[in-house]
Amino acid sequence: QVHLVESGGGLVQAGGSLRLSCAASGRTFNSMGWFRQAPGKEREWVAAIRRATGYTDYTDSVKGRFAISADNASNTVYLQMNSLKPEDTAVYSCVGDPWHGVGLPDAYDYWGQGTQVTVSS
Repeated sequence: QVHLVESGGGLVQAGGSLRLSCAASGRTFNSMGWFRQAPGKEREWVAAIRRATGYTDYTDSVKGRFAISADNASNTVYLQMNSLKPEDTAVYSCVGDPWHGVGLPDAYDYWGQGTQVTVSS
């Protein structure tokens, strides 16, 4: 009954931008975030936002390029990705309310299906 549905992925040239969206239903999350997983690699935490305060945090590799935001009225979280690099290529999944350890995949019960982001060189 809890669903997280991502959209906005696609193919973009290096240096370009994409805006990912994640619409949540069935539950209002206190915090939401994004992970990504490239082929053959482990899931990597990307960003998180605390809805009540707007506090955000990012993994070092995307700081200054990505921005996470939330529209609380629609229970939607976004990931604005600018200055994209080929190494950003991955399936991006949104998550909600970690039990502990924001950066740990095992801390989350709720995941979206993922949206593919491909950045060409």
